[in-house]
Amino acid sequence: MQINVLEWLENTVLKYGEKTAFSDTENSISFDQVISTAKSIGTAIAERNIINKPIAVISGRHCYTPCAFLGVVYSGNFYAPIDGTLPVARINQIIETLDPALILTDSQNLKMLDRISFSCSTEVIENINQHEIDQKKLDCIRRFSNESDPLYIIFTSGSTGRPKGVITSHHSLMCYIDAYSDVLKIDSSDILGNQSPLDYIAAIRDIYLPVKHGCSTVIIPKSMFSSPALLFDYMTEKKVSSVGWSVSALTVPVALNAFDHGKPEYLKKVCFSGSVMSCKVLKIWQENLPETVFVNQYGPTEATASCTYYVVENKVNEDDVLPIGYPYKDYKVFILNENNEYAAVGEKGEICVSGPALALGYYNDHEKTEKSFIQNPVNKSYRELIYRTGDIGLLREDGILEFHGRMDRQIKFLGHRVELDEVEGTAMTLAGVDECCVVYNKDKELIILYYSGEATAKEIAIEMRKSLPGFMIPRKMIKLDAIPKLPNGKTDIIKLKNM
Repeated sequence: MQINVLEWLENTVLKYGEKTAFSDTENSISFDQVISTAKSIGTAIAERNIINKPIAVISGRHCYTPCAFLGVVYSGNFYAPIDGTLPVARINQIIETLDPALILTDSQNLKMLDRISFSCSTEVIENINQHEIDQKKLDCIRRFSNESDPLYIIFTSGSTGRPKGVITSHHSLMCYIDAYSDVLKIDSSDILGNQSPLDYIAAIRDIYLPVKHGCSTVIIPKSMFSSPALLFDYMTEKKVSSVGWSVSALTVPVALNAFDHGKPEYLKKVCFSGSVMSCKVLKIWQENLPETVFVNQYGPTEATASCTYYVVENKVNEDDVLPIGYPYKDYKVFILNENNEYAAVGEKGEICVSGPALALGYYNDHEKTEKSFIQNPVNKSYRELIYRTGDIGLLREDGILEFHGRMDRQIKFLGHRVELDEVEGTAMTLAGVDECCVVYNKDKELIILYYSGEATAKEIAIEMRKSLPGFMIPRKMIKLDAIPKLPNGKTDIIKLKNM
């Protein structure tokens, strides 16, 4: 039984050593080169006698960054990827929480280090990626490793304004990759198109599916996602067959009429996550790629990327709302009601997750870990940690889970309980609305709809009144050229609130 992602890599190298593992617009690297580069980096770090410590990796969007991650793992440590283009203040917050034993960076980010605060040593990837490999030292490190060891720390937005570092073990990552592979039927023939920033949770698919299966990942330039015609041409050129993208990355090509130009000819598997997919958008993808499988995925970083999936087996209608489906194997997903009891079928409650794919907690934040990863209140007999997502859901009679918005997106307005996600979902079904976000100004007691598209505010209001009570209709509607996004593709709600 494999207990470490490096065992996946070593088995893949035996079968597919000369095959391309990762590529970008300038370089490509084979599995043989991945393992030798990772072992060189791992040896160089190991010579510093750093064991089981976090190592910050500030490296660009290129094919050598995954090698740096794996090199950290070979050294007996765990990595924390950091995007060097983030604001300096945010990077400093991450570094302060992480207190890394080492910062590993590439040459293009080296000057950026002068602008951040840290007390540890640094290494430049290009200086150590051909370091002499000490196999005996690496073997010795491996003997003391196990599946519960931390693999990486992904920093996400925190409710206090400070980023929080979610720690994930080898075992949790391997559970997720196995489950995702089964649903998407990933094998060595696939070519993955990477959209997600490499410091974001969604990128683990594009890094570890090749490590597991011997498939290849093409790291697509960020600029292409704002020029979808070029994006589609590039995907066809690289024969991209499978993608796991944010909903916004699939929405932009539709909004910019990219299918009038062409389509990604080889794309057969599409997984989307991060926010609610508009079926108006999905319908256009289905019409243009009728042989492609589309999968809706749901879940928090704390459950190793995602915990449920829904294979869209039929053509959708524009006003459909996709469910979030079934739990992945090795995941337990359930609904707790307000009394901390299992919700009845059809009863709304909080979506909770347990099982081996749960994160180890938040790095250097015991208080938040204890608050978020708790004993299952229904289970009084043995230790069973669960993660409460803060999302509202329900279980249908057919065993399929539905998502009904965030608990913190539920407001009391004019004496009524209003779910902002329901208002948002209704707006998304309307003709002439490409994207939208609903926010609530508590001081002014005002529900505000921000949207992009050709519809007028009057047209939207008239249509929304056909399905929503008057008190749920936004009193203010603001048309934007585009809804602002965070680097991970999710809507930047804070920016909208500050407008």
